[in-house]
Amino acid sequence: MKAPNLLLIALLLSSPSFSQESKVGSKLLWSDEFDQDGVPSDKNWSFEVGDHGWGNNELQFYTASELKNARVQGGVLVLEALADASLPKGYTSAKLVSKGKGSWQYGYFEIRAKLPQGRGTWPALWMLPEVNNFGTWPKSGEIDIMEHVGYDPGKVHGTVHTEAFNHMIGTQKGAQLMVPNFASEFHTYAVDWKQGQMDFYIDGKHYFSFKNTGNDYKEWPFDQPFYLILNLAVGGNWGGKEGVDPSIWPQRMEVDYVRVYNSRPQ
Repeated sequence: MKAPNLLLIALLLSSPSFSQESKVGSKLLWSDEFDQDGVPSDKNWSFEVGDHGWGNNELQFYTASELKNARVQGGVLVLEALADASLPKGYTSAKLVSKGKGSWQYGYFEIRAKLPQGRGTWPALWMLPEVNNFGTWPKSGEIDIMEHVGYDPGKVHGTVHTEAFNHMIGTQKGAQLMVPNFASEFHTYAVDWKQGQMDFYIDGKHYFSFKNTGNDYKEWPFDQPFYLILNLAVGGNWGGKEGVDPSIWPQRMEVDYVRVYNSRPQ
């Protein structure tokens, strides 16, 4: 009998495509592994463009299909914010959305990323509803898988916003976990969104749950499809609360992969 090729088996077990398809108890629904250099895949992502402040008095102009701000390079997605004195607010960056190309009602959403650092940076990995069935923000909900503001280094936030629970009235629901090497190492940020509860994780560590109260949409508007958003903001009401350090740019968020499963892998 021919002996098994142990090297081949080891390579298969360690390969991303093998491991992600073989996670027990879940099915991979959608992913972007960022393995083709250039502009991010237009099958998965669109760009949101402009510098109108995005509801938070942010400073960046989000560009479209400009490699300086958004590119796949060396197996990762790079979202890069740069200082640009030719613009009224002084910065460019990028915001990618899967709206119209990928949206889901419930599931396990996992994003592996390395974050920027410095006062004025505000990276986010988050979700909004495909259709505002209950009205405009915050009535139809928001799921923040990861937010980090540079003036408070290492404190990573997972937050939920609804009409009843949102930061405009000081009632948002969320929690934080310290990630000291957020800017030097990749970490896995995730939410397990089920009909009755959302559970938030960093590197597999559970740190926050938001339960369906059973009341109306004002508290739980999450029985509808949501799409993914990846962006790096500059300044703003929260990110710029303690100002923007002009000496730190450019800054980048790197994303190794985005994966959506029907349930949390066990």
